[in-house]
Amino acid sequence: MKKRLLAYSLAALLLVAAPTVQAADYIMCPGDELSITVVGHDDISSTGVTGGNKSPYVVRPDGKLDFPLIGSMDTTGLTVDQFTQALQVRLAEYIIAPNVSINITKLGTTRVFVFGEVKRAGVQELDRSHNVLDAIGKAEGFTKDAAKKKVVLIRKGVKEEKDLIYVNFNNLLTKGDMSQNYQLFEGDSLYLTGNGRIDFSKDVLPFVSGFYMVDRISNNKD
Repeated sequence: MKKRLLAYSLAALLLVAAPTVQAADYIMCPGDELSITVVGHDDISSTGVTGGNKSPYVVRPDGKLDFPLIGSMDTTGLTVDQFTQALQVRLAEYIIAPNVSINITKLGTTRVFVFGEVKRAGVQELDRSHNVLDAIGKAEGFTKDAAKKKVVLIRKGVKEEKDLIYVNFNNLLTKGDMSQNYQLFEGDSLYLTGNGRIDFSKDVLPFVSGFYMVDRISNNKD
């Protein structure tokens, strides 16, 4: 009965976590294609991939976007609304009271690594939402042996145990505690242990190093 309730909780949370993209809460990521309109300034506006012959603006792999007059702008951690406001502020240095609207014409993807007690370990490509719940869903869920109270989040580049983030996935499932549904970024890793204990050098570093090596080889072939 308890397992069935957990399954229902996960299904309900997945439905909540995968809505249509809203500018208010969608955090931009590399690969996003944007239709940007600056009212009265067609020379720097984009009509997007449909409805015209101008190309969309694209967020680069480093999270930055190039825009006329301004140059490079960092989108990291920003929602579309926040980026729109930031762009208006920067454009105000060159244009009187700029009126900017932005729509996402194509979503980028965020690649993360999920390993340990999940049904399909490996590199997962996330779109729409880029968070813990989405990543575990892409990995087809956890196994019966997973210690759901202590999922380990390893940010890209972390090399010390003190910088690990521990996620109580059980509270996310049973209590709807969305504070545990951390935002994930390119190259982050999730590790689901079998007993809640973790030896950083033995359990984490070999997996992360192995995934990074495979990913680097794959990228070099593309």
